[in-house]
Amino acid sequence: MQGLTSTISVSLLLILMGLVVLLSLTARVVADSVKENLAVTVVLEDDVQKADAEQVQMELKSRCYVGSIDYISREQALQEQIESMGIDPTDFLGANPFSISMEIRVKPEYSCNDSLQWISNELRGMKNVADVMYQKDLVESLNRNLHRASLFLFVIALLLVIISLSLINNTVRLSVFAHRFVIHTMKLVGAKWSFIRRPFLVRGFWIGAVSAFIADAVILGGIYWASTYDSSVLYYVTTQNMLITAAAVFGIGLTLTIVCTYFSVTHCLKMRGSELY
Repeated sequence: MQGLTSTISVSLLLILMGLVVLLSLTARVVADSVKENLAVTVVLEDDVQKADAEQVQMELKSRCYVGSIDYISREQALQEQIESMGIDPTDFLGANPFSISMEIRVKPEYSCNDSLQWISNELRGMKNVADVMYQKDLVESLNRNLHRASLFLFVIALLLVIISLSLINNTVRLSVFAHRFVIHTMKLVGAKWSFIRRPFLVRGFWIGAVSAFIADAVILGGIYWASTYDSSVLYYVTTQNMLITAAAVFGIGLTLTIVCTYFSVTHCLKMRGSELY
C-alpha cells in the first residue's frame, strides 16, 4: 500500500515536471513560428525583365538566411491593390505602376535587428534591386516581448522544478523512514550497508519506472485528446518534442527516485538507536 501511495505521488510530480519540459519546448516552436512570419521585401528596379527577376530569385534561394520566398509579379501586385483599395491605378496612370517584388521569410535565427540590418545591406548591393524594406519597429517589439515571455517561463519552470524535487525527495524519504527499524535491525546483525541498500534501491527503481510510465501516458494521452478537438495542437507540440519530454520524464523519474532512496537509506543507516523514535 505504501509503495502504491509513493508511486501515485511521484507520478503526479513527474506529470508536473513533464508539462514544464513540454511547455518550454513548445514555447520555442511558437517563437520560431512567429519569427518565420517576419518578411523582408525586396523591390526590383522598374525596368527589370522577368528573366532577370527569376535570376535574382534563384540567387536569393542560395542564401543561408532565406527560409522561403514569395515572388510577386507586377500583375499580382496590381490585382492585390485593386482588391484591397477597390481602385485600379491604371485607370488614371495609364500603366501598371508596380514593380516586381519578393517577400523573403528569414530563418528564425536571423530575425533579430542586427541580422536583418546586415541582410538588408547585402540585398541592396545585389544587381537589379531597387529597395529593401522590413518593419524594424515590429521586429524590435517582437524580440523584446519574446525575451520577456522566455524569462517568465524560465522563472516559473525553475520554481516548479524546485518544488517537484523537494516533494519527490520528501516522498521517498518518508517511504524509507517507515522501514528505519528494519534497517537498524539488519545493521545490528552485521549486514553490510550495500546489502541493506540493495532492496531499497531496486524498489526505488521500480517506483521511478512505473511513475514515469504513468506520467508519460497521462501527458501523451492528454496531447492526443487535445488534438482530436484541434489538430493544430500537433503543429506546435511536435513529435520530436513529445519524445524528448517522454525521455526526460523517464530519466528524471529514475534518477531522482534512485538518488533520493540512496541518500535516505544512508541517513537511516547513520542514525543511532535513540534517534529512531
